[in-house]
Amino acid sequence: MPLKTDNIEDPALNLTPMIDVVFLLIIFFLVGARFTEDAEDQQFDVTLPEAAPLRTLSREPDPMVVTVRQDGGISINGQTHSSEQLQTILAESKTAWDQQAVVIRGDGDGAYQGVINVMSLCHRVGISRISLAFRPIEQEGGEQP
Repeated sequence: MPLKTDNIEDPALNLTPMIDVVFLLIIFFLVGARFTEDAEDQQFDVTLPEAAPLRTLSREPDPMVVTVRQDGGISINGQTHSSEQLQTILAESKTAWDQQAVVIRGDGDGAYQGVINVMSLCHRVGISRISLAFRPIEQEGGEQP
């Protein structure tokens, strides 16, 4: 009985059609994609109309937190401002939102005059929703008043 000595080749997976399909998909998505959001504005020479800025209707903004340091310096969001700059910022906030609230964080060991100055600036620009920040004292047993 004769024995077969021919080598049987292992089946091979042909990846060429799959690679062709992937490249065609890449080309399709590149051609169909928008590379900038303003592509419509670049196609036509159009000057858009102007309108007054809109105010949010859904909810009021967060209170503006004004920090008065021990030396009397004033800061908002970590940026130091003069009294004139603070008045301008408060006036702009009042214009943008009529019911703008302000929280004043004064240093407990600082001069009280700095807090009064900020309250006066709020009153001058018409902001009536003013709060003073404090840390509640813990009572015995870990309960708060």
